[in-house]
Amino acid sequence: MTGVRGIPLKWVSSFLQNRGQRVVREGMVSEWSLLTFGVPQGAILSPLLFNIYMRPLARLVRSFGLECHQYADDTQLILRMEGRPDSVPDSFHQCLEAVTGWLRASRLRVNPAKTEILWLGRPGGREIQLPTLDGETLRLSSSVKSLGVLLDPLLTMEAQVSAVSRSAFFHLCQARQLAPYLSRNDLATVIQAMVISRLDYCNALYIGLPLSVIQKLKLVQNAAAHLLAGVPARWRITPILQQLHWLPIEYRITFKILVLTFKALHGLGPAYLRARLSPYQPQRLLRSEGQNLLEVPNIRTYHLFSTRQRAFSIVAPQLWNALPVETRTIRDLLAFRKACKTFLFRQAFNGRKTRGYVCFYCCFYCFYCYFKANCIVLIYFCKPLRAKLGVAVYKSNK
Repeated sequence: MTGVRGIPLKWVSSFLQNRGQRVVREGMVSEWSLLTFGVPQGAILSPLLFNIYMRPLARLVRSFGLECHQYADDTQLILRMEGRPDSVPDSFHQCLEAVTGWLRASRLRVNPAKTEILWLGRPGGREIQLPTLDGETLRLSSSVKSLGVLLDPLLTMEAQVSAVSRSAFFHLCQARQLAPYLSRNDLATVIQAMVISRLDYCNALYIGLPLSVIQKLKLVQNAAAHLLAGVPARWRITPILQQLHWLPIEYRITFKILVLTFKALHGLGPAYLRARLSPYQPQRLLRSEGQNLLEVPNIRTYHLFSTRQRAFSIVAPQLWNALPVETRTIRDLLAFRKACKTFLFRQAFNGRKTRGYVCFYCCFYCFYCYFKANCIVLIYFCKPLRAKLGVAVYKSNK
């Protein structure tokens, strides 16, 4: 094993040796069969060991001028083509042949049926002559899944948002059934782990999407906030989000972009993000010099018209430059996250008139006149209802 010697090598050997498997079906159990290849499925160490085993494959792919990204048994090849080619270059065919040969020599097998091609570019390029893999011609896919994210040829992210909203709503229904048996803190933990985490996963890809698409995610967040606050779904969401100290969906997306930008600038993020950020250097002496600003590139240099306004290299400098100077100069990640969230929270809620319903236990007249006279009030929980729901009290501003 490359780079491992002595006792650590013995630890790895003991982890892999003397492993067996058997099949259980309809109450029948087969005999144990000794495993001489592979790693135990589900173990924490298994993906790391498999990545070490697959590492030569990435070097092989890059030797043909292609980019390669790997995660366990998921390998992605990225080919850039200029102009309007009618077929893929010969180097790509040679790369696929070399990959197939390496996998066979390494006692692995490639499955052409599970191999997908996603074309990102002008629609006319989808008629390109496709390559073959292990004797089978590959086909273009309408969408592919990369680390749990559905990508379509136009990068509209509509399929991904729909899938996330369906999954989050399903788990929210599960949490709703558990709500009567959980304390408020435990319910908050369940909602954060099962619902909000799904909304936040890779949400930086949602930047710049139409409101009609983002609305699906907002409905999930609003339903989760109503459940956690213990109030009916018809109540105004703004004061509830303020009480929970939750950023709205569009601001959560901005927050993720800013955190990724901070990590890239301070060596905590991937190198390919850092390569897309350049410090602002004015041609003459200006007051903006030394304020830790980023250069906003010319949007016309990006070829894909439908997504160039959402590119990280365009959006990240714009959002970063909008931060206060004292926030941009912070060096600690936790301090930056706190300052950034405070800044976005004020942007999201300051200056808004918060309207809601008055608890009918305390003032049925105001609850009634909300519909008739549209009076502006804040949600007000009476003591018995507040004790029942376990939430904080709102002061009325009538």
